Order: sequence, then C-alpha cells, then structure tokens
Amino acid sequence: MQMCGHSRFAGSYSAGVPEIAAIVLLREMTAADVPNVLAVQQPGAVLGLAEVFPQNRYPFPRDVIAQRWIEEIAMPGIDCLVVLRAGAVVGFAAAREDEFSHFGIAVEYWGTGIAQDAHDAVLDRMRARDVQRAWLRVFTGNRRGRRFYEKLGWIPSGDPSHSAFPPYAELLRYERHVGVGPS
Repeated sequence: MQMCGHSRFAGSYSAGVPEIAAIVLLREMTAADVPNVLAVQQPGAVLGLAEVFPQNRYPFPRDVIAQRWIEEIAMPGIDCLVVLRAGAVVGFAAAREDEFSHFGIAVEYWGTGIAQDAHDAVLDRMRARDVQRAWLRVFTGNRRGRRFYEKLGWIPSGDPSHSAFPPYAELLRYERHVGVGPS
C-alpha cells in the first residue's frame, strides 16, 4: 500500500473554523472505501453544487457515482485516492495521466487547509510521474471550487464542456504547470 503525506500547521482561516494541525495522507482507494467516500462526497456536492444541481430536481446520483468509483478503481492508469486524517476518510481524489479528475474534502473540513494539503499531495504524485502540465474541469456555477483552484495557480483555458449528468451543466477547463522548471 503506497501512502504519501503532507502536513503544515493550519494558520488563520475563516472565522468559526477551528485551527487544526493539518496532517493529510493519501492512500489508494479500494472498493471497501467507496461507502466512506460517498459519505464525504454527497454532502459536499449537495452543498457546494446547489446552484448547479438543485436537489429537488437533480438529486445526487449516489448509486451511479458509487458504480463509477468501482469502475475507476479497477481501471489501470487511474489513481483513485482517499484523503485520510487521523485514519478517517475525509476526502477523495483521482488523477489519470495529466487530468486531475475528481477532488473533494468533507464539508466539516472546508477552510482548514486540508484541501490545499491534499491538492498539493496529488500534484506531487503527478509530478513524480513526470506530468508537466495538468488539467481539470470545474462546474462554471461552482464559484467556491473555482476560487479554490484559481488561488492555487490553476488558470481557465476557455475550453468548456458539459457534465454527463442532467441538467448537463457547463464545465470549465483549468490548466496548471506541475513539473519542475519553467512553465
């Protein structure tokens, strides 16, 4: 089992969010992790994507997402990862070649620095595989997500696409230099 970690002391964050020592580990996801991943993913998607997927019209497709995770875990070339803090799953990530394809942190850890540490650990893994430039997609209506990625150096490329899930919301492509040396 391959694990990698990032840690730093969480400094001043949003009012009301406790300061914590952010010790984040990434571990390869297994099928047994999927229920815990969904327990993190669903509340974050419902809250963070409320404007994109109003739950009264487009409820979180839990069974479809679970099946997608199972399939992606089994696919060679996709790194499906769980984010661990104190041994508990607090997030998830996935990367395929130069695509940072999935990422989320438990709502109760938003604003603590754990997301940034986990993000950086995923980029370290990509860098170790000699990825020079990475890309990802973010829902146009996900303002919080877009601010997060922009703060971390991701730049919109102006190349929109659409989600596979109704209402087929627009996704924006972002890119970022990952490799060592000039971009």
